[in-house]
Amino acid sequence: MVKKQNSSYPTEGQRLPFPSKDLALLWRIPFPTETEPDRVEFALRERIKELNCLYGVSQLAERNLYSLDNLLQELVNFLPYSWQYPELACTRILFKGKTCTSDRFKVTNWRQSSRIYMYHEAVGEVDVFYLEECPPADEGPFLKEERALLDAVAEQIGTIATRISSDLELQETNLQLTLERKALQEANTALHTVLARIEQEKQEIHRDIKMNVDKILMPILYALALQLTPAQVKYVEMLQTNLEEITSSFISQLSSSYHSMTPTEIAICNMIRNGMRTKEIAEIRGVSEATINRHREKIRRKLKITNQDINLATFLQSSMWEGK
Repeated sequence: MVKKQNSSYPTEGQRLPFPSKDLALLWRIPFPTETEPDRVEFALRERIKELNCLYGVSQLAERNLYSLDNLLQELVNFLPYSWQYPELACTRILFKGKTCTSDRFKVTNWRQSSRIYMYHEAVGEVDVFYLEECPPADEGPFLKEERALLDAVAEQIGTIATRISSDLELQETNLQLTLERKALQEANTALHTVLARIEQEKQEIHRDIKMNVDKILMPILYALALQLTPAQVKYVEMLQTNLEEITSSFISQLSSSYHSMTPTEIAICNMIRNGMRTKEIAEIRGVSEATINRHREKIRRKLKITNQDINLATFLQSSMWEGK
């Protein structure tokens, strides 16, 4: 069974309808039915030059990825070959205060120009001059297709310049970030060295204090206790206990591990760790046993052993609290 031919397609002998007015503006090669063959051949040659020009601009951009100055200088010598009378054409590109001109450049009355834009701001222009008067065309001696080509070239230059500028800014930013990162790494290394030295000095100071307490103060207190009454000896023992708390590494470790611990709670922890009972602690600190029991409950809560079958003294004497 033969399908019925779709009437929307031209049959043999029919011609395609001429495009609408808007589409015709995009069609730069004359239709053979409306123009003599010589005119069509001329138009084809011009369009080939225009295509070569756009392709050449892209190739030059690839060859000068990070040098806009070199690109513009090569462009001014390349563009004249794409115009109708290349032997009479010369080119100039003005870009951000810089000027590039082709060989044999001269400003004349026969000029075609297009603005260069970056970020919607005019930053320069591309000019094509004829050195001699040529036959009149659509725009002075220039063709309307040459106007479209020049505008396209100017737009490409703006796009390429924007890309190169962005790439160079990105490279500069990456370099700056690399330098800053290196500086931070060096500062971090220096900081670690300083902190290590401070920690070492702290340990040396703690060691010196402990040695002075053990070798000088404690012997004096022991000798003093022999000369005092039993009631007065209690105060000497309290003084000895406080000195031991000051020099104990347990106190500093507990304080650094549990920042919520108050000084009173830390002192009571040290007493419990040394085997003192609630009554003894209360007498030494001059408070009631109920007060010490409340402190013990708070300590268990901060050590996260509330409602656990763990003896507080055993817990503090072991290394289990360090893991917590």
